Amino acid sequence: MEFRVERGVLAEAVGWAARALPARTPVPVLGGLLLTATAGRLGVSGFDFETAARVEADAEVAADGEVLVLGRRLLDICKVLPDGPVSCVLEGTRFTVEAGGTRFGLSTLPREEYPALPTPPEVYGTVDAGAFAAAVGQVAVAAGRDDTLPVLTGIQLRLAGDAMTLAACDRYRYAVRRLEWKPEAGTADGEVEALLPARRLLDVARSLARCGDVRIGLDATAGGGLVGFEGGGMRSVVRQLDGRLPAYGSLFDTAGAAVAEVGCGELREAVRRVAVVAEANSPVRLDFSGGPGAGSVLLRAGYGDDVASQRLPASLSGADEATVAFNPAYLLDALNSFEAPGLRLELLGAGQRALLEAVPEGGAGDEEAVGSHRHLLMSVRQLV
Repeated sequence: MEFRVERGVLAEAVGWAARALPARTPVPVLGGLLLTATAGRLGVSGFDFETAARVEADAEVAADGEVLVLGRRLLDICKVLPDGPVSCVLEGTRFTVEAGGTRFGLSTLPREEYPALPTPPEVYGTVDAGAFAAAVGQVAVAAGRDDTLPVLTGIQLRLAGDAMTLAACDRYRYAVRRLEWKPEAGTADGEVEALLPARRLLDVARSLARCGDVRIGLDATAGGGLVGFEGGGMRSVVRQLDGRLPAYGSLFDTAGAAVAEVGCGELREAVRRVAVVAEANSPVRLDFSGGPGAGSVLLRAGYGDDVASQRLPASLSGADEATVAFNPAYLLDALNSFEAPGLRLELLGAGQRALLEAVPEGGAGDEEAVGSHRHLLMSVRQLV
């Protein structure tokens, strides 16, 4: 095996595939990256049984072959190689990397012990890469981090017609984001769902964000099915989680709620300021008052002499006043996930649900944006 490739190309390929390397593993070969050189192409693959990543790039291949080397060691080498062409040669069990007079020798791992990479499922449709990455980021903040409840650590991907819906929930908040996508011919009338690990999906989506379009392949088999993501010569396959998230239809029904509107950026900065005095698990309280176009919201946090407050312009309809309080970290996560200038809050009261939704620049009449991103938070019962 022998090939020659530009340092930047090699570093990018190794960096992409290394995303699939496990942090720790009792199986040494899973810490390796598989390099495959053939017919003017270099493939780099990583696999940890839950996620597989593969990228291909152009290379001058003098001799075809495969080699399995320690992935993080190769990644460290790529970071310090001088710019220019890199020559790589496999001689027996020694893999040599040379560039600009700098030479590294790497021992190899047993290729025969490396598991077979999963076959990507058939392409189901295509979505804009940037929009997909943004949408995944918006819902991922609501995914749980408790591995003893694996279902709640996932993002549910639902494909129905030309709509993709992403959802995540950790029992205290529930985020839903809808966006357009293009199904392949013959799949537009179908409806499929998959629950994917949130952290892995977020990493894949972000790394493909500049690829233009992402092709999504889906094996709808529940429990162990695969979902594939491909774009720009890069491909990842992620194994689904067992189960599904609880339905959110009734949770998002806030009939009879007071409705407030406030500037999203202004509220975000105010929460960040007053939360400085909030102790652990201490809420930030929001008091809405006044009518449409003439009201305000008073933010307060802290106890005793250590307190902070700020008043912002806001509107309120459906009630003369409304008071809610939130975990400041959860509230900031929600506010940071919105991109629109305005925010609409449907408030059921202290200790009950509050539904946050963007108010786009075109106003509530902008049907394309309204309802595409919603975030449900539980208001705490204890008020400041």
